Amino acid sequence: MASTMVAGVLLAAIVSLNSVAFGLYFHISESEKKCFIEDIPDETMVVGKYKVEIFNKEQNKFVPSISGLGMHVEVRDPDDKTLMSRTYAADGRFTFTSSVAGEHVICLHANSSAWFGGSQLRVHLSIHVGERANDYQEIATKDKLSELQLRVRQLLDQVEQISKEQNYQRYREERFRETSESTNQRVLWWAIAQTLILIVTGLWQMRHLKSFFEAKKLV
Repeated sequence: MASTMVAGVLLAAIVSLNSVAFGLYFHISESEKKCFIEDIPDETMVVGKYKVEIFNKEQNKFVPSISGLGMHVEVRDPDDKTLMSRTYAADGRFTFTSSVAGEHVICLHANSSAWFGGSQLRVHLSIHVGERANDYQEIATKDKLSELQLRVRQLLDQVEQISKEQNYQRYREERFRETSESTNQRVLWWAIAQTLILIVTGLWQMRHLKSFFEAKKLV
């Protein structure tokens, strides 16, 4: 019984590490773009939620954005291909699914500076990767799942996400090993080239000195 509880705690800890979610806010000015890099396994759903506030000089604080202001969201995959490029409202969410594993670039900027006349914006952003991107209450309502069925669904999604993370880590290790081997091979060939250059230079200097001494009739 105790071992089962420990295993459950460890599984929950692993899941919490592998299912990424973070929240933050940042300030941008007109025409400024903010980009974030996220390491994402392949075939993984990502959900981003944001809310835009505009600085009110009269109240000297950030207030809900004016009507008409929106955010343009652009996502590029590790091959620099555009996965999505779309303009949303000032308060909303965006969703995409990765096709290849690696670093994905998520960029946000205001759709038009004319709406806020150069005022500063505060953007609240949270990004959920993997099974944390699922709204399980909505899934339970839609599929009419019981509490036990919903929990099993969550556990299956978590195990699948852990498997994707492990495959991605193996892929990164393989790429790192290939890069290390390639670098070591280049260093070896560079060392051999330097040695050959030194030998050729030494032989040339010896021949030149011999010719010089012969011309001076010193040998």
